[in-house]
Formats: sequence, structure tokens, C-alpha cells
Amino acid sequence: MNPSPLIGKNFLSLHDFSAAEIDFLLALSAALKKKKIAQEKGNLLAGKSIALLFEKDSTRTRSAFEVAVFDEGGQACYLSDSHFGTKESVEDTAKVLGRFYHGIAFRGFKQATVEILGKYAGVPVWNALTDEFHPTQVLADFLTIQEHVCKPLAAVKLVYVGDIRNNVGKSLMVGAAKMGMHFVGLGPRELQVNQHFIQKIKELSTLNNAKIELLTEIGPAVLNADVIYTDIWASMGEEDELAHRIKILLPYQVTQKMMALTANKNTLFMHCLPAFHDIHTSFGKKIFDKYGLKFMEVSDEVFRNSVSRVFDQAENRLHTIKAIMVATMSTKEIILS
Repeated sequence: MNPSPLIGKNFLSLHDFSAAEIDFLLALSAALKKKKIAQEKGNLLAGKSIALLFEKDSTRTRSAFEVAVFDEGGQACYLSDSHFGTKESVEDTAKVLGRFYHGIAFRGFKQATVEILGKYAGVPVWNALTDEFHPTQVLADFLTIQEHVCKPLAAVKLVYVGDIRNNVGKSLMVGAAKMGMHFVGLGPRELQVNQHFIQKIKELSTLNNAKIELLTEIGPAVLNADVIYTDIWASMGEEDELAHRIKILLPYQVTQKMMALTANKNTLFMHCLPAFHDIHTSFGKKIFDKYGLKFMEVSDEVFRNSVSRVFDQAENRLHTIKAIMVATMSTKEIILS
């Protein structure tokens, strides 16, 4: 295929992509993963420079972008201490960086910020996480499901447990609605998405024969699930809400008991990381000292179980982010095999 059908396009939310385009990105991710495993040095991003404009700290996302662009012959510059948003407006920054770089990855707080960057940069802009959406994560999740569940995505039941309103929960819901999946958001009522968002999801699911459910009862929600997915209970900037989140989310901890309720011995466990599954971090120790909890959203037993695919997901961030950059920036021939 030459060139990519997505050349020059921003990657701000999965709302902006059709099922066919998501399928293309997943196929390209799988092809680039094969290439990486075979230790084939690429040149699809040769001569390309990308800016990593990060307001929020990162381990996997930053590493994935830097390694991905290097693998295909380009270079990345990490910007964490610029005048962005303080002495220079988002619009002005976009116009400047668009003249220096061939693409811009933004990781930060407001979705509006990445939308402004995408509007004014004149080069592809990629959402590497905002408070509202985390689309690069969902591509990695879907690639992981394709690799480990012997069903097409449209036949998969994915149960997301916890704060359904967070960026990962909402992005998974959009992706599932696009790909015709059965998505269940399981959690307390006060952490469900708002009616405006669910109305848009219902419209998408109708178009793509998807099934979207928001439930509070664990048994019916997880029955026959192919994937149980959870995330941290308080994202960056929400630490003040942690005590309340612990109170309302304790019944929704992913444990062996919950996994058994699926009645499916092949149910996978997934988590976008970092996960608080033990007390071997300073944060985990603090939670144990204050609340007496040895784990939060997932037990160590489940996290380390053979059905856990958390590190496959983490690795696949590299391959899917590489695919997004190649698909939107490279004018070279792309071979999906």
C-alpha cells in the first residue's frame, strides 16, 4: 500500500476513525511488530523529527514514542519544560513546533489542548493521553486481544471495571462501539459516563452492531467475559478523591473470585499500568499504612496470573504508536505482511 490512507491525519480520538481505519492501524501494528521481532531496522520515518510535548510524567508512552521513531530511522525530542501554555499560547506553540517537526505527540490534561494543537500545527498531532481520552492505549489493547483471544473483535465481550468515566474507560467504549464489540462498564453509579456521552456511544453502537452496557452488579456483568480490564482508582490530579474512591470501589476489586464468576477459564486480565497490586512501591506502602489495603484495583494473585496480559499490552504500546506515526507521516511504501 503506497501511501498510507491516513497520511497527514491527526490522531486525537477514536471518534475520528472508522472501523476500517482502525483495522488498518491494527494490521500495520502487527506487521511492524513482526519486523521488530525479526530485528529488521526500518526507514519508514527516516528524516522525520517528532516533538514529545508532555505536561504529565510518563514511562511507557514516552519510551514507546522514542523507541518507535528510532526503530524506523527518525528522531524524537522530549519537551517537558518549555514555555508552552505559560508564556506562549497553545496556538502559537502549535504553529512554531509545526515548522520544526514532522509530527507532535501531546500528553497532558485538557482534550481541548490537543485539539488546538491539531488545528494549528500543520503536521500530524497525536493524543498520547488527555483527561478525556487515551486512544493510543486502546489500539495496544485491541492488538493484545487479537493476539490472545481466538475470536474476531466483533465477537469479544470486554468488561471494564471501576471508574468508567476515566480516559481509558471512555476510549475503550468508543473503540468497542466502532468495532462492533460487546462492552460492559461495571462500577458504581456515580462513576458512570454522562448521558450526553452515552447517547453518542449508542448511536455508534447501532451503526456498528455493537452492544454497550453500563452495570453495577458484578455477576451478570462479568459472565462469559473474554476480558476483564481495570485501571487505577484515581488518575493524576485526582489524588484528593482517593479516600472516597476506595470506599465506593472496594466491592469492584478484581480478584480470583471475580475472575471465576466469568465461568470462562480463558478470560484474560488486562490493565494499562501502573497497577497497585502490592505494597512494593512508595505509593502502595502509603496506602497500606493509611487504609490497610495490600492491593487496590487488582489483587497480586490476578495480576501475576497466567491469564494476565498486562505486559503484552505494555509492549504493544510500542508497535501501535509506531503504526500511528508511520500511517500519518510516512510517504514510503507500507507492506502489511
